[in-house]
Amino acid sequence: MKVNIRGDKVTVTKSIKEYVNEKLSRLDKYFENPKEIECKVLIKVKNQDQSIEVTVPTSKFTLRAEERHQDLYAATDLVIDKLEGQIRKNKARLDKKYHDIPKFEMNFDFEALEDELTNSKIVKRKDMDMKPMDEEEAMIQIELLNHDFFVFKNIDEDCISVLYKRKDGSYGIINVK
Repeated sequence: MKVNIRGDKVTVTKSIKEYVNEKLSRLDKYFENPKEIECKVLIKVKNQDQSIEVTVPTSKFTLRAEERHQDLYAATDLVIDKLEGQIRKNKARLDKKYHDIPKFEMNFDFEALEDELTNSKIVKRKDMDMKPMDEEEAMIQIELLNHDFFVFKNIDEDCISVLYKRKDGSYGIINVK
């Protein structure tokens, strides 16, 4: 896998690069041609925590994980475990959807764990009336409901919007046109 490592407020040393490359090589077995996959790694420092964000774009989807820890090497281990877990957990879905597609990057010759297969189902469904509102009212609603996201009809943008809480406590918005 080609790895592009970038540091934000941190110098990426040779030993960090070697460690990240070594750990990312664990993911090679999940790809048909890992040398053609380009992985982006962003290492950041905020207060005492160091975070690592790994993005692996493929032709059909993007794998992404982020972890924070006081030790960068521990954060690296955690993020690789998370990515590997995402692949293993979604193996059946990916295999079913993309198995017959020519030149698809994934290699499906690995075992998915049994408990990972049983947890992938919709357990609750809600119907709701969508009241038109502005972004301020949506922020009030997200706080009153104590949810991480809120879907609403955005009167300012004239579209459906998803308001979500970010890890840093601020908000993000996705507009669906």
